[in-house]
Amino acid sequence: MLGNFAYCNPTKLYFGEDSLQYLNTELPKYGENVVLVYGGGSIKKNGIYDEVLELLEKNGKKVAEISGVMPNPTLEKLYEGVEIARKHHADLLLAVGGGSVCDYAKAVSVSVHCAEDPWEKYYLKFEEPDCEIVPVGCVLTMVGTGSEMNAGAVITNHESKMKIGHVFADENIMPKFSILNPQYTLTLPQYQMVSGIYDIFNHICEQYFSGEDDNTSDYISEGLMRSLIHASRIANKDTQDYEARSNIMWTATWALNTLVAKAKSTDWMVHMLGQAVGAHTDATHGMTLSAVSLPYYRYIMPYGLAKFKRFAVNVWDVDADGKTDEQTAREGLAAMEAWMKELGLVMNLTELGVTEDMVEGIADSTLVLDGGYKVIEREEIVKILQESL
Repeated sequence: MLGNFAYCNPTKLYFGEDSLQYLNTELPKYGENVVLVYGGGSIKKNGIYDEVLELLEKNGKKVAEISGVMPNPTLEKLYEGVEIARKHHADLLLAVGGGSVCDYAKAVSVSVHCAEDPWEKYYLKFEEPDCEIVPVGCVLTMVGTGSEMNAGAVITNHESKMKIGHVFADENIMPKFSILNPQYTLTLPQYQMVSGIYDIFNHICEQYFSGEDDNTSDYISEGLMRSLIHASRIANKDTQDYEARSNIMWTATWALNTLVAKAKSTDWMVHMLGQAVGAHTDATHGMTLSAVSLPYYRYIMPYGLAKFKRFAVNVWDVDADGKTDEQTAREGLAAMEAWMKELGLVMNLTELGVTEDMVEGIADSTLVLDGGYKVIEREEIVKILQESL
């Protein structure tokens, strides 16, 4: 491992079928004014809303609500939530939902006491908060983003057609606690389940496909990927398999809670491409990633050939005997493609509503990062997007 780093993750996790009861442990630590943040109302249909509200009332909390948080939370919705939290003098933001709801709650948390425009400050200038931060707690109902144990918050600006994630440096923005009950994920439609699975897988890939040193993080990543592949196949055949879904949930958290990124550069260009697609289409996040991944990885593979060969051998059990490094690496990506198709993932942008005449605009919305094996130019982004059609 190279370089120096600090590591701290202050989020406390409660995992398992009875984990919601730990709200009784956490809620007394905060003031009486709680803002309950949730999405389109599915938590009311499946009973989670009533369970949470009962525990909030039992703990003497005064509750305001921010409902209708969409899968790709918008800037307008952020402004709305900030106003609600301000009027309620929020002591705690309790996010009940998937990664978008958790992301959104964190964006609200850093904006409530901020005198500046949050889009300008946090998403264009990428500044850190210099104001009081409202604590966030999460009750997770969908897995994929890892937002329950990191400081990331993604917001979409439809006017500028930008979808930007800010991973804040301040560990105080991480949720103070997160409740992970795999039972809550069993009612998800299969499309959403497999989309989340690929989001998890790609989070690991973004951190894995970088660097050339012998790094413990890469060994952990390979184990996480193998576990996810195994569990995903079981869950895809039986979405009610609790053991598989619990392993998927736990893998999602460790895929993006900053652990496997330590002492590494990281790529994130698949996410930049996918988020640009999402800004133009509002397509499901995991599916935007699956649609662009293989064209991107095949493009950069020659620049990180050793790691792609290792990926093939250690993750997909490709036999490298008698093959060139390139042959082995390509066989690994072919195995990945077969698995993606097995899950039923979206494999091209056309299926998400992208047309040829949208490519230039999506390229303009794509942020370019420099942590991977190659810094790609705009014309290369256009080529990758065209091959993704």
